[in-house]
Amino acid sequence: MNEEQRLQSGLVKSTAAAEKDYSKYFETVYTPPSLKNAKKRGKEEIAYHDDFQIEERFLGMGNGRKFYIRTYGCQMNEHDTEVMAGIFTSLGYESTNTVDDADVVLLNTCAIRENAENKVFGELGHLKPLKLERPDMLIGVCGCMSQEESVVKKILQTYDQVDMIFGTHNIHRLPNILHEAYMSKEMVVEVWSKEGDIIENLPKVRHGNIKAWVNIMYGCDKFCTYCIVPYTRGKERSRRPQDIIQEVRQLAANGYKEIMLLGQNVNAYGKDFEDLDYRLGDLMDDLRKINIPRIRFTTSHPRDFDDHLIEVLAKGGNLLDHIHLPVQSGSSDILKIMARKYSREQYLQLVGKIKKAIPNVTLTTDIIVGFPNETDEQFEETLSLYKEVGFEMAYTYIYSPREGTPAAKMVDNISMEVKKERLQRLNKLVNEMSAEAMKPYKGTVVKVLVEGESKRNPEVLAGYTEKNKLVNFRAPRSVIGEIVNVKITEAKTWSLDGEFIGVVEEDKVMS
Repeated sequence: MNEEQRLQSGLVKSTAAAEKDYSKYFETVYTPPSLKNAKKRGKEEIAYHDDFQIEERFLGMGNGRKFYIRTYGCQMNEHDTEVMAGIFTSLGYESTNTVDDADVVLLNTCAIRENAENKVFGELGHLKPLKLERPDMLIGVCGCMSQEESVVKKILQTYDQVDMIFGTHNIHRLPNILHEAYMSKEMVVEVWSKEGDIIENLPKVRHGNIKAWVNIMYGCDKFCTYCIVPYTRGKERSRRPQDIIQEVRQLAANGYKEIMLLGQNVNAYGKDFEDLDYRLGDLMDDLRKINIPRIRFTTSHPRDFDDHLIEVLAKGGNLLDHIHLPVQSGSSDILKIMARKYSREQYLQLVGKIKKAIPNVTLTTDIIVGFPNETDEQFEETLSLYKEVGFEMAYTYIYSPREGTPAAKMVDNISMEVKKERLQRLNKLVNEMSAEAMKPYKGTVVKVLVEGESKRNPEVLAGYTEKNKLVNFRAPRSVIGEIVNVKITEAKTWSLDGEFIGVVEEDKVMS
């Protein structure tokens, strides 16, 4: 079938048709993100559903079909992929690790940086020949990029090989979206600009049986001037504590050794509850009594890191003493323009409280360099703060403007050459301080949760300490999934090498 025949059959759409579709969808379905509207968020009630189930008419839809999901971005996207994989499996689909034999290909996208978006558009280009070869295959774009007006417009006008676009609030609608895509000759676009509901009992296919992600809340209300997340993920809304606790209990019963509590801003957990006074510190205090060896959380915002949470974390046990606390900049002036709502001094005061309560705490962070009009002196403040806090690791980035955010409209007089030079200087400091933090481990014995083979050598096992340090060592494969003692023989910049001693006989966590 040639291109002319395929156009006539409706398997693909012309540019004119795509533009017509664009107009139709934006009139009836899609409302673009709006800073003005988003900042007017009120106390609208979030619907709570605990009765999710696959409609009988969709059961068996995937029999004899395979699905493939490529995930970009943060742990929240990874968690969303687990949910979508659960829905696919419930529909009868089988997973595959290649697009070549997939009947449905989903790109679960990230919008936080321009580079992430470019990768998705590049992948869509690579998928076009496959779609021409196998026109019955469905291609879908979901995740955060789908919540951006400019992205949906670009896909509708340029990428006619795409069959489905759906947003972060529509994952539970996947069976309906797939059904419509099979039945319709037009691209299916379902993107809600409403804040999203709380949907419980969604099926999941988790990656492995050692570590698990547990979402505790959705969305963000902070509106940092550089960030698109408040638009793509909606306002802050928390899951009920009993649902989270039950999920963690089930994971513990199934033998999981570590959970990571997820949220765009986990520290804001519970602020939206109107019927109970229950925050992240309360949740952590309840979870620490469950018999699961390790509990972490990400991502936290310094503005909501309260004294009660610090008090609870100081109790230790399965609440680990590694805290990721994004600072973004060491300059109060830049922090103000970023709308982070704290100063350098307030951040350092918070760090002081944490270190006093948890003397052996390990702190890591996120930093953006080259924010619009950042001066050399302001960048030097970031370097000095990094040293003063004593961070052991950082995720570092050059500022990436996101269309629709206030920062994208700011005048930026910093050359890319200067931005790259600053990033190199920062990374040099990050590497040096990481290497120094690793040195004291040599000769000590650490507890390692063994996750599997090393990426570089299948004869070597790898895992992480309680402080999230990567350890490589030789041991029987039977210890994968166990917490073991390892004596460190060599400390490198980003990892540790060691000798296997034996499996740890964990004390019961339950009080």
